[in-house]
Amino acid sequence: MSSLSSNPEPIIVALVPMRHHSERVPGKNYRPFAGQPLYHHIIRSLQACPLISQVVVNTDSPTIIEDLSRCFPNVRVIERPAHLRANTIPMNDILLYDVNKVKADFYLQTHSTNPLLRADTISRAVQLFLDNYPTHDSLFSVTRVQSRLWDSRTRAINHDPAVLLRTQDLPPVYEENSCLYIFTKEVLEKRHNRIGERPLMFEIDRIESWDIDEEQDFRIAEVLYTEREKLE
Repeated sequence: MSSLSSNPEPIIVALVPMRHHSERVPGKNYRPFAGQPLYHHIIRSLQACPLISQVVVNTDSPTIIEDLSRCFPNVRVIERPAHLRANTIPMNDILLYDVNKVKADFYLQTHSTNPLLRADTISRAVQLFLDNYPTHDSLFSVTRVQSRLWDSRTRAINHDPAVLLRTQDLPPVYEENSCLYIFTKEVLEKRHNRIGERPLMFEIDRIESWDIDEEQDFRIAEVLYTEREKLE
């Protein structure tokens, strides 16, 4: 049983890092997506989760800062300092800066580049983590893969080439999809990593976990989002 059963309202802060410049998809965080800036979608999903106490955006973008003040006045902004603005800065360094600025029992980190991520999926992940803490010290989201995988030396990873199983019968492997991480300050500081020593994996459907990294990802995600909205 979770040790949090006597504390129904832990403080959970959602961290959303966003840079002003993007190399492969220029201005993607605030570029129009299905009629509104891309980052609006994840902010709205986070704000729809009753278990999340506060949403915090770390950014170096004057465009995003100004837009947040107008559209999301309840979102806290952490202006990214100059020494953390280079493209080569690891995400964990930015998160370490954030957790020392905002106190919480737990932190949830996601990205603006996951616009199809639903509020109820985020809520289920948070509840799963709370139900299993402290047996599990962190959570990260994954996508199930059931394909014939090979490494760069043409060695089979998850199948026997001599036994041609149907792909649906292959043992699944799981891809870390970067949609969600839940962790404590202690885990992040001790391991310099969002994933602790005893993590939970939380599976998310491949479509919902679609991530925008390249221009074609942006276009595909917008089509997927628009079609989903029509069905709902």
